Amino acid sequence: MKHDWSNKEFKKLVTLGESTTAGGWASTRERCWASQLAREIDECQRMPVQLINVGIGANVISTRSPAYPHSGKPAADERLDKHVIAHEPDLLIIAYGLNDSRGGTPVDQFTECMRDIIGRVRAKIQPLVVLLGPYFMTKFDLGGATWAQGSLDRLKDFNTATRGVADESHCLFVDLLSAYGEAPWLVHPDGVHAHDVSHRMVAHRIFDVLAANCSGLSQETLALTASIPPWRDESTLKSDYDY
Repeated sequence: MKHDWSNKEFKKLVTLGESTTAGGWASTRERCWASQLAREIDECQRMPVQLINVGIGANVISTRSPAYPHSGKPAADERLDKHVIAHEPDLLIIAYGLNDSRGGTPVDQFTECMRDIIGRVRAKIQPLVVLLGPYFMTKFDLGGATWAQGSLDRLKDFNTATRGVADESHCLFVDLLSAYGEAPWLVHPDGVHAHDVSHRMVAHRIFDVLAANCSGLSQETLALTASIPPWRDESTLKSDYDY
């Protein structure tokens, strides 16, 4: 039988991540993937989900990350209490890997830090945790030598590793590298960030994973099915062929 990861409507969404989570380079706050995802969830629920976006530019997963001294602080592992646990979300999306791959974090260290973050969160609260694989990028020297240690192969390694953590830690996983299809036109001209179209695509892909795994998002529409009036009228199309 299909496993149902959440049979209730979501009340509070926290998005923890890097600059693209924060909104770079969407043209407005409303076009950031976090905001778009919240709107998609709202369209399916009786009450809106509260979005708390705690993305930080140039952020890394841990104070142990080699690029931490040059990163946007505080790192994920040092801000969990205030930026995540204190908000008590029932839906937590964690989006890391891009900056750590660029900044030289070993994959094994990254996965160890991700497991620790998930464990620390679940020791205090019990949200549904969704892990995003890294976004696709095309330029691997933006930001100088500190951030020039990435490659497409490194992104793929981080993607596979994040999927593995999701599987073993009972989290949902969203494969964004697959979603991008390595299409360079889905990357901002800086070669790293998302733009309006890719922000929308990211939001859709996350929503697709949630909808396919969480019955709570279908509760309202299933309850309405008995009272939805017929609205389709195909008579003209059929009459064209004498049906």
